[in-house]
Amino acid sequence: MRILLDTHTLLWAAFDEDALSARARRIVQSQSNEIIVSAASAWEVATKYRLGKLDFAQDLAENFVAEVTSAGYLLLPITPEHAQRAGLLIGAHKDPFDRMLAAQAIHENIPLLSNDTQLDVFGVRREW
Repeated sequence: MRILLDTHTLLWAAFDEDALSARARRIVQSQSNEIIVSAASAWEVATKYRLGKLDFAQDLAENFVAEVTSAGYLLLPITPEHAQRAGLLIGAHKDPFDRMLAAQAIHENIPLLSNDTQLDVFGVRREW
């Protein structure tokens, strides 16, 4: 299974596995799954770290690519198509990081591993 991690899922997988659902934990830990992390998550983690909201995630914020790839995850860049889709998504959900993750999941035709039910407004395939 190919699956895109929401930023909170990435953080929980790295720092608080108990916060993951049992199913999400199995998905992340399975060697047979292709776990994908968006460049949007790098942006979100770095921003929230700078703002003092993720003090515990300094290594991830400062060494995102190395940390993510050492965990065995694949990186997904943000393309112009992703950006366009994110901007055009219909729905009141305004968080730019969530909009980008939803757009990428839809464009790449992969589910998003997230407990955020607000993403459902975009028609994203969400797993949890």
